[in-house]
Parts: sequence; structure tokens; C-alpha cells
Amino acid sequence: MLEILTKPWPWYVAGPLIGLTVPALLLIGNKSFGISSSLRHICAACLPAKIPFFQYDWKKEVWNLFFVSGILIGGFLAVQFLGNPNPMEIHPDLAADMAAYGITDTSHVVPADLFSWGALGTARGLIMIVVGGFLVGFGTRYAGGCTSGHAIMGLSTLQWPSLVATCCFMAGGFIMTHLILPYILAL
Repeated sequence: MLEILTKPWPWYVAGPLIGLTVPALLLIGNKSFGISSSLRHICAACLPAKIPFFQYDWKKEVWNLFFVSGILIGGFLAVQFLGNPNPMEIHPDLAADMAAYGITDTSHVVPADLFSWGALGTARGLIMIVVGGFLVGFGTRYAGGCTSGHAIMGLSTLQWPSLVATCCFMAGGFIMTHLILPYILAL
């Protein structure tokens, strides 16, 4: 049984399970799936300031905080007890491309050469972590939700703004990966 949890699940199993969260949430209590709204709920609960954006009944959305807590706890348990002890394997062509940019440690999902405290001292690390984080946060707020909320919940409920946002997320990802990222990595 444990072996089932330690290996990646095929798309035809994981995809439908993720997709079934939408009708489950709608049937259970007409709830919308999304992760970025949880930060708003935390701020509304913890900040006594009279900021209009945080003035709403966040207690009606406390289920979302439990959902996100479950994701965090599940991630922690997976790393502690279900982690693969072998180094991560990537395609040799990708390893060669990354080595050309000076990224040599490919044993982790997130390269420490780009995302670590030490990387903050470099121009590309500062751009990737600080500027990238700001842009993700700004884009999430500007789009009215994150990729999971729009692409999973919004598309399945046939919301036009979610289709536009998802297309923009995808276009932005392609532009970043193929046009902008090579210049940042060359710094």
C-alpha cells in the first residue's frame, strides 16, 4: 500500500481526482476551490486594521483555511515519510542547458543556485525570488485568483474571466520560459 503513495500517479488517475474536487465542493456547500484566497482569509482574521478589502465575514470561509492546512501538513508528511532517497533525475538535454547558465545542482526540484538565501546576493537570485514573487502576487490579485482557482474551478464552471485568465497564465509562462528567463539566467 505504501508503494502506491511513493510513486508518481499517472495523469489519468491524478487528473480526475483533482477534477472531482470541483463537484465535491459544489455539492457539499457551494464552495469555490482556490488557494490564493486563503491568504486574504488569514489577513482578515489576524489584522485588526480597518482595510476595506479585509472587512468581510472570513469565518464563512474557514473551511478554506483547513483545506490549505491539510495541503501543508500533507506536503510535510510526504517529504518526511514518502520522499524518494535517490537524487532527482532530469533529462540530459535539460541538465546541459542548465549547466550552460551555471546551474549545476540538479538534484533538487528547485535549484539552490536560483532559490536560496545565498542566491539573494546575486542579481539573478534577487530577480527570481523578490521580483518574481512580487509579480506572482500582483498577478494573482489582478486576475482575481490563482491558477488553481481559475484553471480548475473557473473553467469547470464555465466562467469567461477564468478562461481569459488561464490563457494569459499559459501565454505568460511560455513568454517567461522561452524569451525572458534565458536573459535572467545569463546574469
